[in-house]
Amino acid sequence: MKRLVLKAIAAAAVLATFGVAQAQEIREHTIKFATQNPKGHPMVLGMERFAENVSKKSGGKIKVNLFPGGVLGGDQANVSAVQGGTLEMVVLNTGILASVAKELAIFDFPFLISSAQEADALVDGPVGKRLHAKLEERGIVGLSYWELGFRNITNSKRAILKVEDIEGLKLRVIPNPINVDWVKALGANPTPLPFPEVYAALEQKAIDGQENPLTVINANKLYEVQKYVTLTNHQYNPQSVIISKKFWDTLNAAEKKVIDEASDDATKYQREQSRAQAAAAVDGLKKGGMTVSEFTPAELTKLRDKMKPVVAKYSANVGEATVAEVQAELAKIRK
Repeated sequence: MKRLVLKAIAAAAVLATFGVAQAQEIREHTIKFATQNPKGHPMVLGMERFAENVSKKSGGKIKVNLFPGGVLGGDQANVSAVQGGTLEMVVLNTGILASVAKELAIFDFPFLISSAQEADALVDGPVGKRLHAKLEERGIVGLSYWELGFRNITNSKRAILKVEDIEGLKLRVIPNPINVDWVKALGANPTPLPFPEVYAALEQKAIDGQENPLTVINANKLYEVQKYVTLTNHQYNPQSVIISKKFWDTLNAAEKKVIDEASDDATKYQREQSRAQAAAAVDGLKKGGMTVSEFTPAELTKLRDKMKPVVAKYSANVGEATVAEVQAELAKIRK
């Protein structure tokens, strides 16, 4: 019995020493983490959770400073800064990273994903991991996917009750080719703009409208400069949490473990917050004075049909193998 007690004490001492050694491996670092959305948005709530976890897990040695609201510039500027190592982390629309790895444009395909559950299974599975891995040779490490949600169209001109009502509207789009082309396919005029410029452009009537998830419309108070919102749910946007490879490569195994574990926890939390806010956002927009409308099933079918040539064009750009892989994975998920 005495021998067993001594062995247990010795084992505990080894574990304690190992734990101390692990803690000692963590050095002091400061991480700048940017996004386009304002404080209170699910994206920023996820960032806050991540920062808290990193601090706890590192014993306060790794500090994460948050820069919401596009204060460090638009997404493209942030991506370049991450590649150059002057900015450590960003969370942004995954499709924007198509400028770095063309295959990621698939996440901007209209009507690709039909539910949040499908999205989770796709991005958390082997396909999502392989697509993020394509970023590494361009100086970016993909940590996880968060959620922006399903996109909807707003404007200040008229209620959109049928597809033809979109014609002629000057709509802000994410600055990448597929979004420009699907807006053109609907007979509207696409205006690519970095997100920090959108509110002012709407206020000054330089553009008529824009398209974004309800949480973004609500959190950024676009109801102050937009009258109509139509629930088209035409795209689902996963958000890539990315970290500079230059910075990542300076971290040791213990420090990377802290970042990875904090990211995994924040991912679950962020998606929960996103879905809770999306459920409440329609009421918020109505209270803000917006008129909310929906397409009939027949109009939604018409909308899908208008966008099919755009999907066909970009399937060739993205690569037929990637498109086939994603479609096969979605087919498995839907069974």
